[in-house]
Amino acid sequence: MRHDLTAKALIAVVFWPSLFFFWFLGPFVFLLLSTTSSEVCARLETRDEFLAAANAALPMLVLQTLIYAVPVVCLVLWDRLAPEPARTRHIAACIKLFIVAAIIGATWDYGSSLVCDGYGQPFFSSAWRMTSYLPIVGLLINIPLYILTFSLGRAFSTRDDITEDGVVHSKQDNS
Repeated sequence: MRHDLTAKALIAVVFWPSLFFFWFLGPFVFLLLSTTSSEVCARLETRDEFLAAANAALPMLVLQTLIYAVPVVCLVLWDRLAPEPARTRHIAACIKLFIVAAIIGATWDYGSSLVCDGYGQPFFSSAWRMTSYLPIVGLLINIPLYILTFSLGRAFSTRDDITEDGVVHSKQDNS
């Protein structure tokens, strides 16, 4: 019992900072790092140069996705410590939303690297220019994902011995 409480607390120490710093502040940082800057765009003149610049963004996209997965992994670990069927279904929904959001985000980042933020020449099909609409789709997916993840994190990191009225009920631990 005490080990489970310690493990839940350690997961909370990882979950909450990763949720706020990676999910709420991270997109701005990674957007700046993963897309081709306007200074580089002026120097890109051939299709091969554009493609090489976009492909250079792929390792950053993989790293971004792995970092963004930390809160979801924390939810899975919490669920393994204290499984509840209702929460498990919500975590499965979280994982599905995360996968869709990660694919949309990576496609947008990669596509914006190819389009070169509007400064480049039209070397690639207009389909890559359509990726400029993906942030809207990503936002529509990320809002429920953020709300669900936040509520699950709150439910998992709240002590079980505190009732809704704030009263602490001590449990006898015979172990």
